[in-house]
Amino acid sequence: MNYTKKEIKKGIKLHILNTDKFKTNLVAIFLTTKLERETVTANALISAVLRRGSHTFKTQEEISKQLEELYGASFDCGIDKTGDNQVLKFYIEIVNDTFLPQSNESILGKGIENILDIIFNPLMEDNGFKKEYVEQEKSNMKQRIEGRVDNKRRYALDRCIEEMYQGKPFGLYRFGYVEDLKGINEKNLYERYKQLIKQCKIDIFVSGNVNEEVENIIIENENVKKLEEREPNYNKESEKNTVKQGEKIETMDVMQGKLVVGLDVNSQSEDEKYNVMIYNTILGGSANSKIFQNVREKANLAYEASSRYFRYKDNIFINCGIEISNYEKALQLIKEQLEDMKNEKFTEEEVENAKKAIISSIKTIDDEQDTSITYYFGQEMSGNQKSVDEYIERIGKVTKENVIQVANKVEINTIYFLRN
Repeated sequence: MNYTKKEIKKGIKLHILNTDKFKTNLVAIFLTTKLERETVTANALISAVLRRGSHTFKTQEEISKQLEELYGASFDCGIDKTGDNQVLKFYIEIVNDTFLPQSNESILGKGIENILDIIFNPLMEDNGFKKEYVEQEKSNMKQRIEGRVDNKRRYALDRCIEEMYQGKPFGLYRFGYVEDLKGINEKNLYERYKQLIKQCKIDIFVSGNVNEEVENIIIENENVKKLEEREPNYNKESEKNTVKQGEKIETMDVMQGKLVVGLDVNSQSEDEKYNVMIYNTILGGSANSKIFQNVREKANLAYEASSRYFRYKDNIFINCGIEISNYEKALQLIKEQLEDMKNEKFTEEEVENAKKAIISSIKTIDDEQDTSITYYFGQEMSGNQKSVDEYIERIGKVTKENVIQVANKVEINTIYFLRN
């Protein structure tokens, strides 16, 4: 895969991932803005309203018909949280032109024009969005926000993050808050949309067997021409957490307890985060990890037990599904694993196995188009440009001593327990 990027206007970048590995082309457009309490709900709603119809394709039925004419292309969108930023994501996947009957018109080109039209040329009525669409999507968003409790594992992790980052951007829920929806209407939502489009960081990714004409198609697109240069309004660096929140117990009608332990890692540099990845894999990031083996397998205290490293925030979150009565035992055993890591109670073999597991995972990045786009977007956001080969090389250099240094910086910040 050959990756290149170019700033086509200040604050707007085009990323090309050229590969003949796939029969499809994937176009992804990311709008990145600061996570803020005042705008988080409206931003999430904008994504949902845009997909309902554009100036050219006024209904979802018309969009679907157009996708069918593009040999069954697929369109999707969503909301993500990347560090202290909220990201509106839009995707269109199209069969590569080389696998279609010869034509004077590029199917990829038409697909690019369509997705740009949906995002940057929205359907308007009376100087606002279409009222019907806004009201319907407000109702859908209310159900989505209220339904977050249905996935107890994810809910517990989100709640731990909220407690850990009280009053800070990363503590915000990516889809926003029900109480905000009442004050949103088709007019003020459109005003927020205009502000977002004027200020956000825009990244356009095209993955597949593409030629230089793709760049011209995008640069010459009327919707892109209308976009202004900008000093993007997003958080280039994530704010580190400095306040320890302690223990938080929440009750709900649950059969199984959900225990989440939020850890501060306190890395001093971007380069040190590769060492943290090895530390996390040994701690709880694999089936051979200390938490999985000791808390789940040997002590039989958890149905599930793992840990995950949030690189942008430099936090590790340990997740366990446990019998409610096993809370104290499970928590104590988790703390013992953290102490064992500090006291060097792990082997060189565990370090090497962790490195092999991570490198094996890295090697699959190019196997899926959306995975490779996510990887290079992460590189863009972190400002840490490394090819997949460089990434593998850096992981390979991690030593046991590096992992011990990480272990001695890790501290428990927040313990969250969801019980009945």
